[in-house]
Amino acid sequence: MEEIRPLKLYFIHSLAAGHMIPLCDIGTLFVSRGHHVTIISTPSNALTLRKSIPSHPFLRFHTVQFPSQEVGLPDGIENISSVTDADQLVKIFNATNMLQTPIQNFVEENPPDCIVADFLFPWVHDLAKNLNIPRLVFNGFSLFTVCALHSSNSVLSPTLPHPITLNASPPKELAEFLDKYLEMELRSYGLIVNNFAELDGEEYIRYYEKTTGHKAWHLGPASLIPRTPEEKAERGMKSVVSMHECVSWLDSKAENSVVYICFGSVCHFPDKQLYEIACGIEASGHGFIWVVPEKKGKEESEEEKVKWMPEGFEERNAEKGMVIRGWAPQLVILNHRAVGAFLSHCGWNSTVEAVSGGVPMITWPVHGEQFYNEKLISEVRGIGVEVGAAEWNGIGFGERQMLVCRESIERGVRRIMDGGDEAQEVRRRSQEFGEKAREAVGEGGSSHNNLTALIHDLTRLRDAKLLSAK
Repeated sequence: MEEIRPLKLYFIHSLAAGHMIPLCDIGTLFVSRGHHVTIISTPSNALTLRKSIPSHPFLRFHTVQFPSQEVGLPDGIENISSVTDADQLVKIFNATNMLQTPIQNFVEENPPDCIVADFLFPWVHDLAKNLNIPRLVFNGFSLFTVCALHSSNSVLSPTLPHPITLNASPPKELAEFLDKYLEMELRSYGLIVNNFAELDGEEYIRYYEKTTGHKAWHLGPASLIPRTPEEKAERGMKSVVSMHECVSWLDSKAENSVVYICFGSVCHFPDKQLYEIACGIEASGHGFIWVVPEKKGKEESEEEKVKWMPEGFEERNAEKGMVIRGWAPQLVILNHRAVGAFLSHCGWNSTVEAVSGGVPMITWPVHGEQFYNEKLISEVRGIGVEVGAAEWNGIGFGERQMLVCRESIERGVRRIMDGGDEAQEVRRRSQEFGEKAREAVGEGGSSHNNLTALIHDLTRLRDAKLLSAK
């Protein structure tokens, strides 16, 4: 039998940790099947990615210079996760647009069989079309959320398989921004989803294909791709605490006794909101690991500290709690038996990592598409409870009009951690979905089979093109 020639694929990620990590993980899936993958990145991002992706002869990086001086950013700041204000966010976005020419030149000089690009690069459509190759799109959302975004931009989405009522209205500028990119996405060959079919549900896959005429390929969860513990700990950025320190602390705790609290890399709460979190978690009486942004560092004065943390908080909770200032080894923490719940902003990566670990969620969406993810977790799949956040921001930082009060936070934590009937049911369902996630990526699972089918499709397209060229 004639051996199938490997496909040559280019992966183009956007400049946000939440997008680039899962997309590049998915790239390694193609490599594991014997195909050649080139990740197109910038120097600082490539450095980050190399640490968490196993090296392989079929996997290479092509770096294009990041236009730091042109957009007015310091050297090495090449990612949304590294910025702390709206001004810098705009600069990263401007830089993203300036990458078009160098990337395009590279691709045209050495065309691949397929381009997989983040939806924030709509110009890849014309590039792929001119080269007569398929373009696959990645947006980092669940398919449920994509369906909700397509179905309606109003608070009520009655046409979905589940009638959901969002807790807030999306900011107008966000809806307009996403509309433009989602429309362009539908002109691609298909959508790659970092999720498994069982969590989005067959009803949403059917709904998406029927209402858009577009194809979606569930290839995740990317976080379940086999990694060494070190690679898992380094996934994203260098953790500020060692994996060993986290694990040995968690080892000393009882099963399901610790709440993990983390709002991702681009959500920065004002001091008074952090203060409410501290009071709420302390009042709940449960153990915790709380990740706060790095700027709440060791060098801050006591005066500064008491604005966001009650006096004596760390001393009183020295046994019970751990405060991590900066990036934490999230995958390692979520997969530890001591962790019983995850208080989260419902960013998609965090959500799918919690689901994969079988950890129930306490949902607190902040910005982007997170209010949709909350509904998938709480109402549609019943694997989490809501804290009651009702302010939908365009971005993850800046002042807030509304506070989530300590009583709501304490109540949310207790609903899962105090172990009543509701908690047991949510935990059971979470563990069930955790098993389904692991099955999906295993031999013969839904995501494994989807990858096989996609590779078959791309090979067929390439071979047909070669035949017609003869």
